Amino acid sequence: MRIIYMGTPEFAVPALKILVENGYDIVGVITATDKFGGRGGKKLIESDVKKYAVKQGLNILQPRNLKDPNFVEEVRQLRADLQIVVAFRMLPEIIWNMPLHGTYNLHGSLLPRFRGAAPIHWAVMTGAKETGVTSFKLKHEIDTGDLLFQEKTRISDEDTTGDVYERLKHIGAEVVLKTVSAVASGKIELREQDDSLVSKAPKIYHETCEIDFTKPTIDVYNHIRGLNPYPTAWTTIDGLECKILKSGQSDEELDPAHSPGTILTDNKRYLKIACADGYIAILELKMQGKKRMDIRSLLNGYNIVNHTIG
Repeated sequence: MRIIYMGTPEFAVPALKILVENGYDIVGVITATDKFGGRGGKKLIESDVKKYAVKQGLNILQPRNLKDPNFVEEVRQLRADLQIVVAFRMLPEIIWNMPLHGTYNLHGSLLPRFRGAAPIHWAVMTGAKETGVTSFKLKHEIDTGDLLFQEKTRISDEDTTGDVYERLKHIGAEVVLKTVSAVASGKIELREQDDSLVSKAPKIYHETCEIDFTKPTIDVYNHIRGLNPYPTAWTTIDGLECKILKSGQSDEELDPAHSPGTILTDNKRYLKIACADGYIAILELKMQGKKRMDIRSLLNGYNIVNHTIG
């Protein structure tokens, strides 16, 4: 079976690797174009998938426009029987509908839950107790195709998005291998998604990451761990943007005199912030212009002046 693999970030590498190691014929790897970045923007940065594909001597395509007739023809000439997509761009129908056996996508949630660009983040941010991965056959509307395989993983109260991401990339690789094996053997049983169970996981922007202290403590806690390690929850302290990387829920009862966003600190050992129903303890942060540090290290050299967020 001739397979085209599409993916870009590190999350997509284990699935490609497991297909290569199991002897599948990867006739093409489609990934993002190289970009300049790093200090001064002068370093040419290749995608993680490209780096792996180069080491394996695989055929690599890096189109800027997925609808470009030359690219479409290049894909057609590869005569793929199946296409696998893991963390790539939205595909035009002329591409995803080309192979005899269609195109299957690996999504980082238990579809139809958390449809969208950031399923792992939103699962943790909303306090979900479990999530997983899903392989499904692509069709017109994004993340709506018929389901093939799903595998679950529990989300603990301490897990960050980084923790869940690490587990899912390996669970996902096994699901991709299982998917390709099933398609190759013709033993597939697709099932429709239940639209009554749909939830959304839209792209995360800078404004999405701002902490809303008018919410309950548990919501603030989940928001912070759900955006760790990237892009990171933030608030404003002493007029400076402050990234909050780690927090804890305080058992202390809320003082009615403390409105949401009130900062309490001894400027030595602790910093906590009032929420709707209690306090969130700030354990690790990065103040604007400073390096990442635990709260005691920060307060050792910095005194909080304004005791209200903003």
